[in-house]
Amino acid sequence: MTEPVFTPRVFSGIQPSGNLTLGNYLGALKRFANSQNAGVESIFCMVDLHAITVWQEPGKLRRATRALAAGFIAAGIDPQKSILFNQSQVPEHTQLAWVFNCVARMGWMKRMTQFKDKAGKNAEQASLGLFGYPALMAADILVYHATHVPVGEDQKQHLELTRDIAIKFNNDYGVDFFPITEPVIEGAATRVMSLRDGTKKMSKSDPSDMSRINLTDDSDTIAKKIRKAKTDPEPLPLDATGLENRPEARNLVNIYAALSDQSVDQVMRDAGGKSFSEFKPMLADLAVDKLSPISTEMGRLMQDVCEIDRILAEGAERARAIATPILQKTYEIAGMVGARV
Repeated sequence: MTEPVFTPRVFSGIQPSGNLTLGNYLGALKRFANSQNAGVESIFCMVDLHAITVWQEPGKLRRATRALAAGFIAAGIDPQKSILFNQSQVPEHTQLAWVFNCVARMGWMKRMTQFKDKAGKNAEQASLGLFGYPALMAADILVYHATHVPVGEDQKQHLELTRDIAIKFNNDYGVDFFPITEPVIEGAATRVMSLRDGTKKMSKSDPSDMSRINLTDDSDTIAKKIRKAKTDPEPLPLDATGLENRPEARNLVNIYAALSDQSVDQVMRDAGGKSFSEFKPMLADLAVDKLSPISTEMGRLMQDVCEIDRILAEGAERARAIATPILQKTYEIAGMVGARV
């Protein structure tokens, strides 16, 4: 039997949960723009339904969703080339998620480490949505028959669950309907670490604003944060192997490599042996050059939220044009009589 051929299609989403950081840009937005510009059909989503798995103040959620859309566009996502929308405008996501709730097994869901990390000792008080949202994530991806998903290391487990759900659905119904989606993990800084602690991921929730570079930071703030980034007293090593066991040095080199579209080895050929008093100004100049235009454009876009809403509504219509027939066929395969979407 020949393997089914699926149209190459990229899907990814980000939660609208506050300021975008350098980590979001290097780990996601920059890569999204690259995939779009490579000519691959690309669908990008603000996953506001995932955001409400923990309580959100409604006004802040609306502002964060629009700011995230502005960040996508400012970072190079063209709403004419890619499909850009917020999740709650496309009901097919939640409709397919219910089917996947019935396909996924409880044992699979209980193994999801992110639920354990987020719920902590208060798991009994966590929302059912927080427990079940990996099934919604699977629906986000498979309702478009997405073949590739750019993900960080922390989301690999959820993509493995997506693959398990697709395989089980196909096996249960004797079809080759859903693709077995491939993760895309690449680049020097897919996981950007804190500027204050190179062993911790850069996070918008860190109490110290000096631990991260926000995409809304101005040039002076970006340069100041890099100058004050934690380092060790030794100069940079002569090659990449010398970065082992030096998390802060490795983080700054990785950031430079990602911003300059070079490999770590290429950076070390130019910067190896330099002191941090020499390297940090190089990194600051590069970061300001790459990030300040994004900050400026985000500010401009946020002056016209009606235009952002129009772009998202148009994107939702284009998304539904793909998702609706896939959901309809899912219902037919599962035996739903006369189901219409």
